[in-house]
Amino acid sequence: MRKFNESELIINPDGSVYHLCLKPENIADTVILVGDPQRVEEVSKYFDKIEFRSENREFVTHTGYYNKERITVLSSGIGADNIDIVINELDAAINIDLKTRQLKKDLRSLKIIRIGTSGALQSDIDVDSFVASSYGLGLDGLIHFYGYENNIVENDMVNAFIKHSNWNSKLASPYIVKHSGMLFDKITNDMKHGITATAPGFFGPQGRQLRIPLADAQLNSKIESFRYSNRSIVNFEMETSAIYALGKILGHETLTVCAVIANRITKKFSKDYKKTVNQLILTILDRITSY
Repeated sequence: MRKFNESELIINPDGSVYHLCLKPENIADTVILVGDPQRVEEVSKYFDKIEFRSENREFVTHTGYYNKERITVLSSGIGADNIDIVINELDAAINIDLKTRQLKKDLRSLKIIRIGTSGALQSDIDVDSFVASSYGLGLDGLIHFYGYENNIVENDMVNAFIKHSNWNSKLASPYIVKHSGMLFDKITNDMKHGITATAPGFFGPQGRQLRIPLADAQLNSKIESFRYSNRSIVNFEMETSAIYALGKILGHETLTVCAVIANRITKKFSKDYKKTVNQLILTILDRITSY
């Protein structure tokens, strides 16, 4: 049986995984991911009871109960690079014996739901509405560092996007991964659905120009106008494609639902986005604990 070396799987002196500082018993089967560390408490304040708290760098974790269901809420920080840490260490904590460094015989599968904020890329999506990611379009390139089954990526859709956007060959090759299924069906029936573009940055990669000119000033309009089998790219954010890709490779259920706090086409911005995010938090908590 494979044993994971100390340099590959770093374990803290207390037996927890390196960055997240979590042990398997600290992690519920349902995990809510938020970007902002301060948003963890905005979720856990609704818990009936909190049994565990941890904080290291941008990674804050609370595990407790809502409607009698055990839930972990964890902050990821910003970007696909942080998601690489979060998903790999969550999986390692529950599926690798941290004492023997060997893969466990019986593997756990997590339900991972990202509650995020995003900017809409279609004019008909209202500010302060909720958008569920039916697909994650990765502009970050993360998945290409891993070996994975070809059917994980929607290759026909990817090729159509590359052609439509006249994709710059100097950039990372795009990839598209579909949602996992069960969580999407349970939670998102009355929400706007569409492809979520995951950018490797907030400014240039999302078409924002300050003092540095953009390599392709028309990229956002190309993204906005892309259509594939009546699907369109509905919003921009920075984590979803990595969550969907790594989650699917490792066998976890994944879903992203974002509060739309800005519309990049109409140039509108939410007048009270914290209220909208709070409404989304309550919606997700109620729906993941309903039977």
